[in-house]
Amino acid sequence: MTTDPLSNIISTIKFDNQGLVPAIAQDIDKGDVVMMAWMNEASIRETLKSGRVCYWSRSRKSLWKKGETSGQHQELVDFLIDCDGDTVLLRVKQHGVACHTGRRSCFYRSVQPDGSIKEIMDVEKDPSELYSS
Repeated sequence: MTTDPLSNIISTIKFDNQGLVPAIAQDIDKGDVVMMAWMNEASIRETLKSGRVCYWSRSRKSLWKKGETSGQHQELVDFLIDCDGDTVLLRVKQHGVACHTGRRSCFYRSVQPDGSIKEIMDVEKDPSELYSS
């Protein structure tokens, strides 16, 4: 009888009622959070087996290998599970930009003390170049 080596990891994670868990991606070199997405059991298995981050796309209702259309992929360095098991932190080597807006991070809008929102990050890559194929 062969046991699934990933079953212990999967059993540690508390998925929501849709079978999803929030996944935060943090750049290993700079330490900044580059994005948040969702993972399900299949995307976690694919990520851990391949070393390339794979998420679950709620809009497409399918696996989404980060960078499959843009080329801006994430290489998994470390996979961490929080104390409650209901969030995962992916420490990644970010190849290119993480955000579909062409910015390094999806977190580029900062709420200011006066209530305004300030963009604190420039576009590094024209989004039309990311998704031209």
